[in-house]
Amino acid sequence: MLAEHLLKHDVRDPDPRPSGRPDPRPFIKWVGGKSRLLSQYESLVPSSWERYFEPFAGGAAMYWHYSEGHAVLNDLNRELVTTYRVVRDDVEALIAALRVHYYDKDYYYSVRAQDPDELTPVEQAARMIFLNRTGFNGLYRVNKSGRFNVPFGRYSNPKICDPQLLRRCSEHLRDTDLRSTDFAAAVADAGEGDFVYFDPPYAPVSSTADFTGYCAGGFDQTEQQRLRDLLVDLDARGVRFMLSNSDAPGLAQTYAKAGWDVVKVRAGRSINCNKKRRGKVPELVVRNLGRW
Repeated sequence: MLAEHLLKHDVRDPDPRPSGRPDPRPFIKWVGGKSRLLSQYESLVPSSWERYFEPFAGGAAMYWHYSEGHAVLNDLNRELVTTYRVVRDDVEALIAALRVHYYDKDYYYSVRAQDPDELTPVEQAARMIFLNRTGFNGLYRVNKSGRFNVPFGRYSNPKICDPQLLRRCSEHLRDTDLRSTDFAAAVADAGEGDFVYFDPPYAPVSSTADFTGYCAGGFDQTEQQRLRDLLVDLDARGVRFMLSNSDAPGLAQTYAKAGWDVVKVRAGRSINCNKKRRGKVPELVVRNLGRW
């Protein structure tokens, strides 16, 4: 199967320096990504800042759209951060590795079964992008053993490798410090004039959601409270911040009591086990406008 793919598709890039320069944008699909909200955020972000921080990167739509100059991008997902590092530091090797991958169900499961720890950073990055582009709904999910277990996705012709976009993203990442640590540690060196955008796992929308519920990925009541305490600390340090979260009962009042600006936007969400929570749902945007 692989030999047939290589014969049918020249894995070389015929134009290493294409004339078209796409704007940088997420090359990874990520549940809860902010690409569809960028137009609503235009009037909500500061007009300028010294450094841009994003402690919960995911697909990093906000980073690609707004950050210029020095930035800090962080995520606890080490495979994701490895992928960003490879895009930044070795994009041509990544493009070559991605061109070997192809859309086929049996091949997908063979790649999914690989142990990332036994792969080189370039191979890890290519594997992650391939699984992300061909797995079900672009989900990232692991089992109790930490192994990726998203099933094969059905697409007409998924674009596994986008050389122009990857090269453009590589350029954008040049002045970006890539970290994989706790969200508080990721912004420990943020100072006056810097801007931090937080997009954490959301507080659950339920009758007991005011810091009493639990979120997927282990971001529970304690973590939500720790995040709020961090916002208080950043505010005192003169750091500008913007936070996205769910419109859980009582959550807006919790942030407003701290003296922060709270507005609501409507986000399109298509992945939810509860059909009533699909479509346009309200979300909160919190800002410490007193520091802007």
